Amino acid sequence: MTHDYEELGLVAGLEIHQQLDTASKLFCGCPTERRDPEESARSFTRYLHPTKSELGELDEAALEESRVDRAFEYLAFDTTCLVEEDDEPPARLDREALNTALEIATLMDCTVVDRAHVMRKIVVDGSNTSGFQRSTLVATDGEIETDDGPVGIADMLLEEESAARIEEREGGVTYGLDRLGIPLVEIGTKPDIRTPEQAREAAERIGMLLRSTGKVKRGLGTIRQDVNVSIADGARVEMKGVQSLDDIEDLVAGEVDRQVELLDIADTLESRNASVAEPTDATEVFADTDSGVIAGAEAVRAVRLVGFDGLVGREIQPDRRLGTELSDHAKRQGAGGIFHTDELPAYGVTETEVEALREAVAADPEDAVAIVAADADVAERAIEAVAERAETAIEGVPEETRGANDDGTSRYLRPLPGAARMYPETDVPPVDPDPSEIEAPELLTEKVERYREELGLGSGLAEQVAYGRHMPTFETAVERGVDPTTAASTLESTLTELRRDDVPVGSLTEEHLLSVLELVEAGELANEGIGPVLTELAEDPTLSAEGAIEAAGLSGVDREAVRETVVEVIERNESQVEAEGMAAFSGLMGECMGALRGKADGEVVSELLREEIGTRT
Repeated sequence: MTHDYEELGLVAGLEIHQQLDTASKLFCGCPTERRDPEESARSFTRYLHPTKSELGELDEAALEESRVDRAFEYLAFDTTCLVEEDDEPPARLDREALNTALEIATLMDCTVVDRAHVMRKIVVDGSNTSGFQRSTLVATDGEIETDDGPVGIADMLLEEESAARIEEREGGVTYGLDRLGIPLVEIGTKPDIRTPEQAREAAERIGMLLRSTGKVKRGLGTIRQDVNVSIADGARVEMKGVQSLDDIEDLVAGEVDRQVELLDIADTLESRNASVAEPTDATEVFADTDSGVIAGAEAVRAVRLVGFDGLVGREIQPDRRLGTELSDHAKRQGAGGIFHTDELPAYGVTETEVEALREAVAADPEDAVAIVAADADVAERAIEAVAERAETAIEGVPEETRGANDDGTSRYLRPLPGAARMYPETDVPPVDPDPSEIEAPELLTEKVERYREELGLGSGLAEQVAYGRHMPTFETAVERGVDPTTAASTLESTLTELRRDDVPVGSLTEEHLLSVLELVEAGELANEGIGPVLTELAEDPTLSAEGAIEAAGLSGVDREAVRETVVEVIERNESQVEAEGMAAFSGLMGECMGALRGKADGEVVSELLREEIGTRT
């Protein structure tokens, strides 16, 4: 769907959450390494509930979360402590994390606060054992550039990462404490973004600045983007959990589509004088049903949607309808979803049962009916949630928090959080940040230019290295005298090829990589042997680089031994050499290198091959 975003009054903003690569967590001395759930040392269970603010107010998002009765199980590890378990007060704010945050603030031209206070933000979805997240405002009022104009940075906070969700099951959720407490910066832009393309560009720019520090974690789940979107007649909607920068543009465009469709539905409902009736019990209607889903349920609850006929099934995003929105709210209460008359008869529900349902709730032809089949208490809560969402459909677009789907659509998560959920953290003293000694790092865009101009890398390879996760290793290798092209090709091409061949390259340390590159530079290993040696090291990380060379059968051969191999290859291809002369070089070079299996440097092999061909022509 094509829109004039300026005419619609599109306004968008970003919240970027990036884990920092520090030695310790934000409020304790535990390491920031991730662990497998199977490595947990023990577990315990908690129940969380919202509390009122000093003004006697309850946060709507926390309140809705509390209506779902769930037990939260936490896995503890030998790398976690009592702080993560909320059985010990937090320590002072980690200094390394604070300094990294100040460095990031400098890159975005932010104003650093004079005094940083740690606050408690209510979170009762189980992701924090304490029931709140500790958050500290570090800087405000910055700016980044995009092709469509500047985008302001409203604020930057230093926070503790939440626990990792491992498993969700009926009646509970399991979390891992290994992630809880990892330092995290949250960067919020001002609502200056006016197009989906600008949203993606702004996110890319912030991501580049973050990676330029060399002090942020890399990999899946270490960076998350939330996107706030509204149009003039719509409402502010927050979409959480965007994993890929490439998805941001599609999500913003998709949310605009959704709001436009919802506004059109609201106009139609208003013209029909639509309303939502009180939910009723429809269990008897389906007493003898052949529908497997309904027959297995304890109760069926129904709600008459006056004037909604044909609109519940209307598509508002690809494969998502108004009925899908209603279903999301039912699922939030523990139901499997809803059925509605725009899609019935179907799913084992007959035409006769649909007519009986309509009669039971006194539905007219212009009305729709939605039903929930579940345990009695779940069905009751779910149908009430469906009715509430249907009422907001009459009004237009509801403000809410939504989860990003992989296909560019989104789903309902919870209401937008209110302002009454921030409280001072009395266990952690404030700090006075001092940005005066913070040096701004070289930007990745500047690294690309330096790699091209000073190190002689091609544009593509220079960008791969600068933006890649092995950039620090590349810098160290060059400092140790390794040929830049050899180092770059190994880190960006060779490792990628090995990973595709299912070699466990994740077990390779920086020192593994550097030691192999140094042996190549010293002439003790041919370039062609890098892959086999790294494979040996990956499969047995206890080996030294020299030991891996031996294990790979690549112990070097002297010049005369290389010559002997070259002569053997030429003699096997004597007729070709006589016929083609030096033109036979390319084909024979490959055969020679194969025969030597990476034991000799390619330049030496090339020199001797040319020499031996020359003596025969």
